[in-house]
Amino acid sequence: MTRAVSLKVSLVCTARDEADNIAALLDSMLAQRRLPDEIVINDCGSRDATAEIVRAYAARNPRVRLVAGGFNIPSGRNNAIAAASGELIACTDAGLMLDPDWLGRIVAPLELDQADLVGGFFQPDARSTFELALGATNYRTVDEIDPAGFLPFGKSMAFRKIVWQAVGGFPEWASHCEDLIFDMAIERAGFRRAFVPDALVLFRPRSSLRAFARQYFLYARGDGMAGLWPRRHALRYATYLALASLLAALARWPPARPVGVLALAVGVGVYTRAPYRRLWPRAAALPPRARLAALALPPIIRFVGDAAKMAGYPVGLLRRVRVRGE
Repeated sequence: MTRAVSLKVSLVCTARDEADNIAALLDSMLAQRRLPDEIVINDCGSRDATAEIVRAYAARNPRVRLVAGGFNIPSGRNNAIAAASGELIACTDAGLMLDPDWLGRIVAPLELDQADLVGGFFQPDARSTFELALGATNYRTVDEIDPAGFLPFGKSMAFRKIVWQAVGGFPEWASHCEDLIFDMAIERAGFRRAFVPDALVLFRPRSSLRAFARQYFLYARGDGMAGLWPRRHALRYATYLALASLLAALARWPPARPVGVLALAVGVGVYTRAPYRRLWPRAAALPPRARLAALALPPIIRFVGDAAKMAGYPVGLLRRVRVRGE
């Protein structure tokens, strides 16, 4: 039987202009049943009261420390980790809430010497009908995850500080997807990885289609810059090219329209099957009108997300080519 070894844990987060939610995150950090030995918040050039709020917490609680530095998320994370004194680093993001058992669960495999990098999970905390539909459409549930292939996200991960040092930290050239690049570097270096599905953080989905489209554009741009998932993106382009060809054929040959419309409806049904499976029980408590609105949204959300990704990915590829040419 493996016995856990208690190691010093630093809980880190980088933030910029998060005055409206940083207090809630700090409260959830300080409410952990397994308290961190220190909480290191990196202020990445905030123009609002974020730093002042963290300073007020630090004045009341010696566990909390404020540092400043960095120019984006990975550089801010690296600055926080460099300033941390713990052997184990637990990492999350601003705008989230931690389950009270999150820290204890996510560091357990490290203390049991079962892993060097641990991924926790995350759940949407919807506050509107749109956010409910977006959460169900775009975010998988635990039963849909393959633990062996799951790459930890920066919002819910823990690792040994020596692992961070060994791979050179988070890639500061990456404006997005830096956590996945970090994970892959750790995997290439031969370190062990574990998935703890009940180490949960709660996040609020984007509140509008416009904000969601911008988020997915930036994600795809980051994929392009990092050269990530080329087959996945190619398949998306191919699928929509086939759809456009089908619609063009239906416009030219009216007799085929009933069959074409049926094929299109079946395709949309297959594509949105998982979102509707998640959404149906969540929407049950909504008033009838709100429930209908929620059930109408998954196809729209899927299309907008795909369009944003198809716009963002080539922008990232172009930036990648330019950087390599400099």
